[in-house]
Amino acid sequence: MTDIVTVTPGPSPFILSMPHPGTGLPDEVRAALNETGRSVPDTDWHMRQLYGFTERFQPTIVEAGLSRYVIDVNRDPSGVSLYPGQATTELVPSTRFDGEPIWAAPPDAAEIARRRQTYFQPYHDALAAEIARVKALHGWCLLWDCHSIKSVIPRLFPGTLPTLNLGTNSGASCAAPIEAAAVAAMAGQPFTQIVNGRFKGGWITRHYGEPAEHVHAIQMEIALSAYLTDEAPPWTFDEAKAAKLQAALSSIIAAALDAAASFEKAQA
Repeated sequence: MTDIVTVTPGPSPFILSMPHPGTGLPDEVRAALNETGRSVPDTDWHMRQLYGFTERFQPTIVEAGLSRYVIDVNRDPSGVSLYPGQATTELVPSTRFDGEPIWAAPPDAAEIARRRQTYFQPYHDALAAEIARVKALHGWCLLWDCHSIKSVIPRLFPGTLPTLNLGTNSGASCAAPIEAAAVAAMAGQPFTQIVNGRFKGGWITRHYGEPAEHVHAIQMEIALSAYLTDEAPPWTFDEAKAAKLQAALSSIIAAALDAAASFEKAQA
């Protein structure tokens, strides 16, 4: 079976969390999905390739191998909605983002509980362990939660999504100077952008981002149109498009890391 989580340790205070690039389906989950579900269209495609430029920052990478249709490791494990009053997907999604059903045999409460223990918990055990390791080395860490999504999904948001969607749980998940530095760097990039808009940070950003505990978390949701040839199968990575996006992301991350280092030094 596909690995539930893959950890690539790095020596720096920077951690990349990749909760949704996986396409793996355990046999029992594959059997319960319909044809649409088995095609896992709501994947955050090519995250490792897109973030390949971060080698210069020597990050730790925590990457999920299973599809979000198995269980979404970026949702509150209690099942509470992260966006009350807005359409969103559940801990175990019942539909595609566009509302089309994905299950031939939807999981019941007992099955969801089993998946939470078997597939959700290992990702978070690994991520929590790496945060603790990095904090032990440096005294702090910057957690960057990597996401991408189709730019037009009427069920989830009106119109066309900005290319760059930076989220800090409305400023709660990282220290203010770090958010300010990231936002200023993002403002200089040739892409549409928003801060704490429709996507202000999922459960990972909200749960682990604790500035008082020296863990600063930022989510970046990216429109797939910025680095894919087309937002449809076969979900082809576009090197030319991606190069421009990678340059922008590199500048934003560098600014956030510099600000975090300065902030933490001042707190010491």
